Amino acid sequence: MQPSITQNTISRDNEGYLLNPEDWSEELAEALALELGFELVGEQREVVWFVREYFEQYASVPEARKVLKFMKEQWGAEKATRKYLYKLFPRGYAQQACKVAGMRKPLKLMLDL
Repeated sequence: MQPSITQNTISRDNEGYLLNPEDWSEELAEALALELGFELVGEQREVVWFVREYFEQYASVPEARKVLKFMKEQWGAEKATRKYLYKLFPRGYAQQACKVAGMRKPLKLMLDL
């Protein structure tokens, strides 16, 4: 059995967040999603790609309100809610979407520890 792309090939912190967002790839995103218990498809994939594009443009992780604005533009007001975002990522936007998008651990999560 070959090791997965996420095993010992990419530097990550003790919670699995990438230490270097530049190590991210689409293949890695799919592997990270599977590691978190879901397949990266549909709207989840669109949110992850939005996070990546935002990061590449602004060198920062978008706040949840920016993601909600994106969701409203893409899918309408009925899906642009925190409740729907949690439906897509039940463990939370930062815990799943940001991790799969290859972001470092968000500062707020570090401050909450």
